[in-house]
Amino acid sequence: MIVINVVDRDGNEKSISTPTGLSLMEAIRDNGFDQLLALCGGCCSCATCHVFIRQGPENLASASEADENDLLDSSEHRSSYSRLSCQITLVDAHDGIVVEIAPED
Repeated sequence: MIVINVVDRDGNEKSISTPTGLSLMEAIRDNGFDQLLALCGGCCSCATCHVFIRQGPENLASASEADENDLLDSSEHRSSYSRLSCQITLVDAHDGIVVEIAPED
């Protein structure tokens, strides 16, 4: 199990424990964060699982692929810390990351 620190849209932070192998989106959704809609269920086709990586491995925020970049470009809230949480598979190196749920577009 690893610990992920999630900041919701109201600024509340909650630590959750989750197994590795899940997507970050699944971990957040399965722990009751209703603000993360994840409408496409993790298919990288909607951008409703947009998060900001506030703390974590150095390359995590910049490791997005072309499809993810295209979807993030459609968000008025995109930043250099933006990722789609469905595209991050959790591994031991993610223990202790801090993510913030992006504002809704």
